[in-house]
Amino acid sequence: MSKNILLLETVADDAMRMLEEALDMNILTGYDEESLKSQIQNNKVDAIITRGKGQVRDSLMEQLSDLKVISRCGVGLDNIDVSEATKRGIKVVNAPNSNADTIAEHTIALLLMLQRNLYTAVTMVKENRWTDRGTYVGDETHGKTLGIIGMGNIGKKVAKIATALGLNIVYWSSKKEDVPYSFVEFDQLLKISDSISLHLPLSPKTENLINVLAFAKMKPSALLINTARGGIIDQKELLNALQNNKIGGFAADVLAQEPPAQNEPLLQLNNVLVTAHLGSLTKTTYTKMCTMTIANTLAILRDEVPMANCIFNRNELGIS
Repeated sequence: MSKNILLLETVADDAMRMLEEALDMNILTGYDEESLKSQIQNNKVDAIITRGKGQVRDSLMEQLSDLKVISRCGVGLDNIDVSEATKRGIKVVNAPNSNADTIAEHTIALLLMLQRNLYTAVTMVKENRWTDRGTYVGDETHGKTLGIIGMGNIGKKVAKIATALGLNIVYWSSKKEDVPYSFVEFDQLLKISDSISLHLPLSPKTENLINVLAFAKMKPSALLINTARGGIIDQKELLNALQNNKIGGFAADVLAQEPPAQNEPLLQLNNVLVTAHLGSLTKTTYTKMCTMTIANTLAILRDEVPMANCIFNRNELGIS
């Protein structure tokens, strides 16, 4: 009997072809509120596939008594109520480690742009202000200390690239890792780092981890990089720290509010660089995240064995 897979968002072309070629599956689309409501009312749903925007909360699960799998084409699971899914015996699938390379590259790119003041330098030439080069101020990263908060897959890759650039690496994480870098306490990292890069999931423990107390411990010249989740930083205190020269600059791919308000004061500052949460949206990584997720979703629905560690809540469900 065919299974029904409900898409809350589009997926990469290669992943969509995988779904279309799965003759034992029916593909439903609920890209907006009206179509989602219609699909739920008229079909049983065996699996949901989303990316980052489609929300899968208790209210949606309540309407889908046949739901077996909730899959996210990505790594973070902020848009899925994992706890509620686990209570209902629903497997939550993601694409672990699929974006580590591209996020690490994006992190280093932001760090270099901010440290070298490249955005200003490029804009100066584009605006035909070549002679303003005498006012340019930038610095190199070589020999400086990079503090990495969260030494997981992405943190390790950032550290490896940064080491090749001549940066000294220190880190703080929830546990010590088997890495050739110095573990330091959280407060110590804030005090000694010339730049700080965040690589943590957003959770009740990490929300607003970088707050007014944290900013007070940083060097006035410190650069803060965030390619993890916006909510890890208290955005109000971030603005205050930047406006009052408590830190040197900020670069990020994520914000606490996305998209930001049109008049967001943070974005008006010269020492702030923000990209639109697109660190994983390279063609290679986007395709990999989607195809990996689709392959594992199909395997689970067919009672086959998916790749190791793709079921995020496997331990809570008693899956070894």
